[in-house]
Amino acid sequence: MLNSGSSNGFQSLLLESKFAGGKERLAVSLLFSVIAAGIAGLVLYGAYYGGITALLLRSAFFSLVAAAAMLFYALRYKSVAGRGAFYLLTLLALIPGPYLWHNYIDIVMRGAMSIGQDRWIFMALIAVVFVFVRIAVGRALIILMTLAFLYAYFGDAIPGKYGHSGYDLSRLTSTLMLSTEGVFGVPMGVAVEYIFLFGLFGAILTKIGTGEVFVDIARGVTGRVQGGPGLSAALSSALLGSLNGSAVANVVTTGTFTIPLMKRVGYSAKLAGAIEAAASSAGQIMPPVMGAAAFLMAEMIGIPYAEVALAALVPALLYIFALMIAVRLEAGRLNLARDTGAGLQLLLTTLKTKSYLLLPLVVLIGLMISGKSPTQAAVMGILAGLAVCPWKKETRINMFDLISACKETLTSTLPIVAAVAAAGVIIGVLNLTGMGLMLSGLIIELGDGNLWAVLLLTALASFVLGMGLPTSAAYLLLAVLVAPAMTQLGMEALSAHMFIFYFGLVSAITPPVALAAYAAATISGADANETAVESMRLGFVKLLVPFLFVTMPGVLLIGTTTSVIAAITFATLATASMSIGFSGWLREPLSWLTRLLYVVAAVLIAWPAAATDTSIAVLGARIIGIVLFAGLLFKASIQTKPNTMKAEV
Repeated sequence: MLNSGSSNGFQSLLLESKFAGGKERLAVSLLFSVIAAGIAGLVLYGAYYGGITALLLRSAFFSLVAAAAMLFYALRYKSVAGRGAFYLLTLLALIPGPYLWHNYIDIVMRGAMSIGQDRWIFMALIAVVFVFVRIAVGRALIILMTLAFLYAYFGDAIPGKYGHSGYDLSRLTSTLMLSTEGVFGVPMGVAVEYIFLFGLFGAILTKIGTGEVFVDIARGVTGRVQGGPGLSAALSSALLGSLNGSAVANVVTTGTFTIPLMKRVGYSAKLAGAIEAAASSAGQIMPPVMGAAAFLMAEMIGIPYAEVALAALVPALLYIFALMIAVRLEAGRLNLARDTGAGLQLLLTTLKTKSYLLLPLVVLIGLMISGKSPTQAAVMGILAGLAVCPWKKETRINMFDLISACKETLTSTLPIVAAVAAAGVIIGVLNLTGMGLMLSGLIIELGDGNLWAVLLLTALASFVLGMGLPTSAAYLLLAVLVAPAMTQLGMEALSAHMFIFYFGLVSAITPPVALAAYAAATISGADANETAVESMRLGFVKLLVPFLFVTMPGVLLIGTTTSVIAAITFATLATASMSIGFSGWLREPLSWLTRLLYVVAAVLIAWPAAATDTSIAVLGARIIGIVLFAGLLFKASIQTKPNTMKAEV
C-alpha cells in the first residue's frame, strides 16, 4: 500500500529504493515532478477559469494521478520485469483521459452509447483502477468492486426483488466511463475541484512556515499552564490539521516536535503519542479545510461547502475542548512542569514577527464567508501565500519549493483518488441496478422503522467500513446506502451525513486500524496498541457528539437561535462532565463511583430529546444532570488536598 501519510513520501521512496539504478530513479523523479506540476496547472486552470467539461476535466485528472501512482509503486518492485510492467501501466493509465478529450464530440453525438473501441478503453481503465486501488488502498475495495461487477453482469441469475435483467459490457462502458455516473462521477469531481486544490493550499502554507506559527501560537497560549506542552500539542495539531485534513500527515508533521517535548516534561511515551494522535485527528473535522469527506458531503447533500464547514465548527470545538480538559487533568494528575520557554512573550513575539503568514488563511476564510466558491477562495489563498512569502528571507520559497509542494500534494492525494475511483464504480453500479434504494429500504426494515435502531446499525457499519476503507470511500458508500434511510425516518440531511462522517473517522484512533495512533507510537517509542487505546479514551467525544446531531441539531447551527444556544450550552456541559469522568482525576484521584456520577450527569444533560423540549421528563433530567455536575465540581473545590495545590494553573 502506498505510504502517503508523510508529506515527503515520494522523496523518501526515492532514497529507500534499492532496486532501481540512479539514472532510473532520476528519470522517475523528473517524470513524477512533471506530472505533479501538470496536475497542479490543470486544477488551478479549471478552478480559476472554468469552462472545462466535467467529464474531460475529471478524466484528465484521473489519468495523470493514476500514471503517477504507477510510477510511485514501480520503484518498490525488485525485478526489472516488475518495474517494467508498472511503467507499461503508467502508459496505459495515460490513455483514458486523452481518448475522451479526442472523441468527446463523437461521444456526445451518439448519446454516450458505447462502440467497440470504447469498450477496449473501458477495460484498460478498469484494469488501471483495480491496480491503483490495490496498491493505494488495499483489498477491501477490490472485493467490493468485484462484487459490484458480478452483480451488474449476472443480475439476471438472482431471483426475487434483488435480481435484475443484467447489464453487458456495452452498458457498463456507457455508464461507468462515458458519463459522470461512474469513475468520473461526483466523487472524482470533488477530488479534482476541492481535495487536490486545498491540499496544495496547505502544502504551500507549510512550505512558507504557517505551521510553525500555529505551533508557536499554541505554545504561547498554553505554555504557562501546567502540562502546557500537551495542551499546545492538542491545539497546534488541531490548527495545522485544519489545513491538511489528514490525521497521519499531521502526526508526522507536528508530532516530531510535540511528542519529544511532552516526554521531556514528564508525559509517558504512550500518553504523548495518544495526545498527538487524538489532536491530529481533529484536523479532519476542523474547518476551514477538514478532510476529503467534507467536500464530498457538500456535493452529496447539494449545499455550499461553506455551510458544511460552518456546521462542523461547534462539534470540532467541542472535540478540542474535551481533549484539552483531558490533557490538562492528566498533567495535574502527573504533577507535570510548565513549558518555561513558552507563554505570553512567545505569543506576542510570534504575532509581531510572523502574523503575516496567517494572511492566506484569512483570505481563504474571508472569501468563503463573502460568498465566493471554495475553489475561488483556495486559488486566492494560494496566491496570497505566494505574495507574502517574499516579505522575509526565512519564508521565501523558490521554484523547487513549489514543485516540491505539488509533489507532496500529489503523494498525499493518491489514496483518495484511488478510493473515489473505486467508489464511483460501486455507486454507479448501485444506481444502475437500483440496489442502492433497495438497500436503504432493507436498513429501515432491519431497524423496524426505529430511528435509534437505524442509528446504531449505521454507527456500526461506519465503524467497520472505516477500519477497512479510507474515510472518503467509507463515507461515500454509506451516504448512498444509509443516509437516505436516515432522512426517511425524519433526520435532517446534514445531520445524517455528519453522523456517518464522524463515525467513519473514529477508526483513525481506534484499534485495530488506528493509523494516526500507530504513526504517533512510531515517534514516541510506545506500544502501538496501548497508544491507540489511550488515544481512544482521550478522543471519546467523537463517539458522543454524533448522537447530538440527532437529538440536538442546534450543535450544527440548525434551527432557531434559541435552540442553537440551548444545544451548544447543553453539549458543552455534557462534554466537560464526560471528560472529567473519563479522566478519573480532578485535583485528586476520583473514585469509580464519582467517575460514574460525572458520566451520568453528562448523559442526563445531553438527554436524547430536542434541546428546546420543555416536557417534565426531559427538563427534569437536564436539571438533575446540571445540578449533579455542579455539585460534584463544588465538592471537588472544597475537598482539595494541600499537596495537590501544585497542580493548579
